[in-house]
Amino acid sequence: MLIQKFLITFAHYLLLMKRVFSRPERMRMFLKRYLTEMAQLGVDSIGIVLLISFFIGAVICIQIKLNIQTAWMPLWTSGFVTREIMLLEFSSSIMCLILSGKVGSNIASELGTMRTSQQIDALEIMGINSASFLILPKIAGLVTMIPLLVTFSTASGFIGAYATAYVGHIITPADLTSGLQHSFTQWFFWMGIIKSLFFAFIISSVSSFFGYTLEGGSVEVGKASTNAVVSSSMLILFSDLFLTHLLS
Repeated sequence: MLIQKFLITFAHYLLLMKRVFSRPERMRMFLKRYLTEMAQLGVDSIGIVLLISFFIGAVICIQIKLNIQTAWMPLWTSGFVTREIMLLEFSSSIMCLILSGKVGSNIASELGTMRTSQQIDALEIMGINSASFLILPKIAGLVTMIPLLVTFSTASGFIGAYATAYVGHIITPADLTSGLQHSFTQWFFWMGIIKSLFFAFIISSVSSFFGYTLEGGSVEVGKASTNAVVSSSMLILFSDLFLTHLLS
């Protein structure tokens, strides 16, 4: 029964995506909404990305230095481990999980409110492909902005690590710099970017699906937001396992 329900939902999702990825009827209107969604979904999320990444970078550096690093390890171990964690997992996977709560619930509640207030029905009556008109700019906007958010997250995490060096005196700046530069593999950065592109698509498309297909009144909007966050988070975790194995 559960598998049957999943297959039906997945089929409805694919049918919706088929409508979404059609040629925009008015390219000028699409570009206008595209820029708006870039600002709402991407630019407005920069603050929380920088704040969380700053403290996570600082905490990782402190934990490695105080609890793992020993006299048998090189002094640059803390910086090296901080860099690897930020590049390989946190700035791409964990940050996208956090964004699924902020961005995903926002998308689902917005489209759900439009559905309950019959704004989507009004667009359909006017002969507009409401799925493409409303959802495609959100997907394109978040996928475009996610590499910038990943880059800012990584940089903010490194700044947080340096804050522990200069303010907390946990590690010397020279040792931290040596660790951040040790055996740097550029592919790790691009791996995080590639994974984040998939995660951005999952967040935007799944959240849009739950909001767009909402049935019921305003009470269901909250349930749709919850379902969107939970579903996108689970899909991010599953796809992270697959993509990490594929790209490594």
